Amino acid sequence: MVKKILEIEELVQKANTLRRSGKCLVFTNGCFDILHVGHIRYLAAARSKGDVLVVGLNSDESVKIIKDEQRPIMNQEQRAEILAGLWCVDYITIFNEPDPLKLIKVIMPDVLVKGADWREPDIIGADVVKAKGGKVVRVSVVPDISTSRIIERIVKKYR
Repeated sequence: MVKKILEIEELVQKANTLRRSGKCLVFTNGCFDILHVGHIRYLAAARSKGDVLVVGLNSDESVKIIKDEQRPIMNQEQRAEILAGLWCVDYITIFNEPDPLKLIKVIMPDVLVKGADWREPDIIGADVVKAKGGKVVRVSVVPDISTSRIIERIVKKYR
């Protein structure tokens, strides 16, 4: 599983090799803190859009910026290892920025996937991918489930 978790430089080399061999490279990103059924369905749907799924995983530092100081619940190494155990995820790289634009620019995926809760004009990197001839795909999200809601339920039950 650990071979699925790559530094950004290694991932760029791997992406170039895969692309040269004719593979369609799909990219998505997220925090994936407390993995749940919504994450699994989303990642499986993303994987179905091409040959290889690369997940950009927000680092602990970036999760604190985009969520709050008490997140993530699970550290980046644990979150990456859990993702690596999924059949639908081929590679994971951890990035420190609050958004994946820099990562998208260096990987240059053929397909960029985000949840349907994002409007396409708001999807970071969509313009970059489309300018290169790639496409942006929005996939359905499972209603009423999120890491935040799971945390709220746990806190409420165990107060």
